[in-house]
Amino acid sequence: MTDTPARLLKLLSLLQTPREWPGTELAGRLDVTPRTIRRDIDRLRDLGYPVEATRGSVGGYRLVAGSAMPPLLLDDEEAVAIAVGLRAGAGHAIEGVDEASVRALAKLEQVLPSRLRHRVSSLQNATVPLTRGDGSTIDPRTLTAIASAVTGRERLRFAYRSGDGTASQRQAEPYRLVSTGSRWYLVAYDLGREDWRTFRVDRVSDPFATGSRFTPRELPTESGDAAEFLTRSMARTQPELHLDVTFRAPADFVAARLPATLGAVEPTGEGTCRLRAVSADSLEWVALRLALVDCEFEVHGPAHLVEHLGALGARLTRAASPSSETGTGTGTGTGTGTGTGTGTGTTGGGHE
Repeated sequence: MTDTPARLLKLLSLLQTPREWPGTELAGRLDVTPRTIRRDIDRLRDLGYPVEATRGSVGGYRLVAGSAMPPLLLDDEEAVAIAVGLRAGAGHAIEGVDEASVRALAKLEQVLPSRLRHRVSSLQNATVPLTRGDGSTIDPRTLTAIASAVTGRERLRFAYRSGDGTASQRQAEPYRLVSTGSRWYLVAYDLGREDWRTFRVDRVSDPFATGSRFTPRELPTESGDAAEFLTRSMARTQPELHLDVTFRAPADFVAARLPATLGAVEPTGEGTCRLRAVSADSLEWVALRLALVDCEFEVHGPAHLVEHLGALGARLTRAASPSSETGTGTGTGTGTGTGTGTGTGTTGGGHE
């Protein structure tokens, strides 16, 4: 193989397989001399790839972990597997899958050949994930379109459905995507409203990057942090819940079953723990999350959460009991509620 760039790519592809490669074997694979392999290894090192060499009759070369992440070469099957995994995670606002994952998906799908994009879409469309996510599912293409506009600093057009069902067309300067663990939100400057807004991404449809570049505006928070802005925006639409809950279970058991966004639990004795936290989430969502911990618990406050749990418990009891009129059980579920926010000028930050 006389084409040096092509030979280097082929050599790099081989080295990214987790094994040690004897120099003679690499030379045979690439149809070059061992001396050429040694020179190519030096070229890869100059490019930042940490290639380790061992001496002796059984020695060879292998790629090791370095101080920085070098570019990766993926074969077709690996690229499809990673894209499908990222899509599955991004489509549900799973805690821990944040903007970095969406950026990775956007980069990968940008360079995937059309035949592989078709395979990824076909595989995802043919499967149904079984998840425990509490938020609405999102088309990963919506997330990647938004993430690309954020990274490229391009103005974004999209259709939006507000909490009361009102449909509108928006044009905005996207600032950041934020995951709360149950939902994805877009923090953006709404050009039509001339103010900052937060948008639930599951209510966004048909996002389109216009190609018009913009210089990011300064977010109206002291830290310039999008997560802080979202928290404040959500707090204006619904009252905060000052939670005080005792669980009849060890702290590690409870912490593994509660979203980190609800705060940390503290051990209070053998087999008990307590949660004291402030939450901007809806009353209905918090009540369901507490019930899903799957242990005895007592809510000391707030009072309206205690009342809601009582009503929910009574409703579930009726659902599990035979009806005296029909001989069958009936019941209703609960939903999560959000409000809409408005704002003008630079006071900033309607939550929509």
